[in-house]
Amino acid sequence: MSSDHPLANKVAIVAGGSGGIGAETCRLMAASGARVVVGYRTNQGKAEEIAAALPGKGHIILPISIEESASITGFRDQALAAMGRADILVNTAGITKPVPHGDLDALTDELIDQIFVNNWRGVFSTIRAFAPALKKSGDGLVVNVSSIAGFTGVGSNVAYCAAKAGIDVMTKSLGRALAPEIRVMAVSPGMVDTQFVPGRGKEVTEKVAATTPLKRLTSPLDVAEAILACATSLKFSTGTKIVVDGGRHL
Repeated sequence: MSSDHPLANKVAIVAGGSGGIGAETCRLMAASGARVVVGYRTNQGKAEEIAAALPGKGHIILPISIEESASITGFRDQALAAMGRADILVNTAGITKPVPHGDLDALTDELIDQIFVNNWRGVFSTIRAFAPALKKSGDGLVVNVSSIAGFTGVGSNVAYCAAKAGIDVMTKSLGRALAPEIRVMAVSPGMVDTQFVPGRGKEVTEKVAATTPLKRLTSPLDVAEAILACATSLKFSTGTKIVVDGGRHL
């Protein structure tokens, strides 16, 4: 294993690999020597485009809908059959919808359930599915993409904040429960410069950038670099979160 390719001979599974953060994560993992599984929900063309541009060889794309347990186990089975192993699991998939925190009626039961299924249960189910393979690796790693919403209570809606708080607690719990064979980390960005939140306009993003100490939004690359650090540099860390927000939470 060379310093240029610290993840040589590793397999990285990226659920949500066709999104902004996921695509950058796939690129950095591949550049570091890993073979990558680009997990996508519906946009097969985008996933194919991302995989084709990755450095190195042996990368594949596979569909996964994290709200469906059968889809998750099918994704796992196909990934392991194709790659033979799994060393790193990155959970970037999720959904949200802007709802003012004071508008309690707008946060319906259906939306609450949808948010928790996609942002908490689906993440847990994906970890559960891959845990035996990650344990077999002997140097397994899970990185969950959380949010500063989980500890500030400021975010797209109350349920999203709560789901991300749940991700932080899950990371702590599983960091303890799955050690020493598997480390579990979380990366918590501030507002990320993507189209993840529907309807978020330029006026909002410019205001957030101006009021952030480092004067810009978090970029997908910022988050991906933190995820990569969990795999390459922070080898004695588990059960904790890395905040990547330019000081937004201060």
